[in-house]
Amino acid sequence: MAGKDHRHHHHSKKNTSNISFLLLSLLCLASLVVVFSLFKTSFSTPRRHRHTGADRKASNGTCDYSDGRWIYDPTVRSARYGSTCKEIYKGWNCMASNKSNALEIVKWRWQPNHCDLPKFDPLHFLQQHRDTNIGFVGDSLNRNMFVSLFCTLKRVSGEVRKWRPAGADRAFTFLQFNLTIAYHRTNLLARYGRWSANGNGGVLESLGYKEGYRVDVDLPEGTWAEALSFHDILIFNTGHWWWAPSKFDPAKSPMLFFEKGQPLVPPISPDVGLNIVLKQMMSYVEERIRPSAIIFFRTQSPRHFEGADWDQGGSCQRLQPLSPEMVEEFFSVKNNGTNVEVRLVNQHLYKAIKGSPFSLLDITRMSESRADAHPSTAGGKKHDDCMHWCLPGITDTWNDLLIAHLNDIEVRT
Repeated sequence: MAGKDHRHHHHSKKNTSNISFLLLSLLCLASLVVVFSLFKTSFSTPRRHRHTGADRKASNGTCDYSDGRWIYDPTVRSARYGSTCKEIYKGWNCMASNKSNALEIVKWRWQPNHCDLPKFDPLHFLQQHRDTNIGFVGDSLNRNMFVSLFCTLKRVSGEVRKWRPAGADRAFTFLQFNLTIAYHRTNLLARYGRWSANGNGGVLESLGYKEGYRVDVDLPEGTWAEALSFHDILIFNTGHWWWAPSKFDPAKSPMLFFEKGQPLVPPISPDVGLNIVLKQMMSYVEERIRPSAIIFFRTQSPRHFEGADWDQGGSCQRLQPLSPEMVEEFFSVKNNGTNVEVRLVNQHLYKAIKGSPFSLLDITRMSESRADAHPSTAGGKKHDDCMHWCLPGITDTWNDLLIAHLNDIEVRT
């Protein structure tokens, strides 16, 4: 009996050992799985969250087209349209004006760092955007861009109707495709006009103001107020006139801001006024656009005056793009140079656009280096034109950028 009990006890011990071994094995296996998972995660997580252009493209199907460089292509023999396009404003037609580097300007090709900027196919664009209305709303730099698009499309579709829908300064419908592109001129987006002191007195008169420009921060200029119900795609800009002491002299003809018909007191500075106008006009657009409309806000176009500003003998005689170091010298906010407003305006725009339905069309970085691409003395003015761009020229690339963004948006939707 004692032997039997001993054998039973030995057998129980053996079973217990087997169970313990099995449990230990399972525990080890589970530990290995956890370790392997952690090991895998430690390598894959940084790859997912690394903020490079290539990974951005992989994660959302788009690329930062504005991050790149200009590459010279000596094989280019002609521009995408010629100097005979009648819509080109005479002062921008650098080929017709025999600007020395007019053809050289278009030999520079923009190359994004992490992707390719698709080549503009005008016929495909017309087919893709059949029965579509596209509006450019802004100052003369948006007209520069509008004319570039018109001349490019006109080369492949010559049957057009010129008219002025929804307050537009000018518009063209490509009849074969029922595609309309329009330009709505507005300098500040908000409504403005001359103001003079009232003989009966008032709040501003009591502060000593005699004349200036009244800017209604909550009212859009009439040239584009009705455009929102007409267009399917809109490209807005403002900026140059906000930093223009020659037009809005702070002492002789200051900007005087009104809201709901009453002057804002104490009077505010133009930079504060710009913030309010951007916020108000973006809200106005958001409330009134078509449900499926696509809206862009273009960043500020840089000027390249050297020596002084436009009305003080400033010039732009360069025949090559600027180096990165020269770009910083021209536009650094710290340097507070003649052309600094480009980055100052953009600071206001970046702040205003956050959380809005607007897509940002960033043309600033690609344009800052192109000091060679302005009409300069070929502009036919008493001073060098270092603000507008030669056509054909850099605004052709702005339209390439616009179309690339449109394609990205349309693919996502």
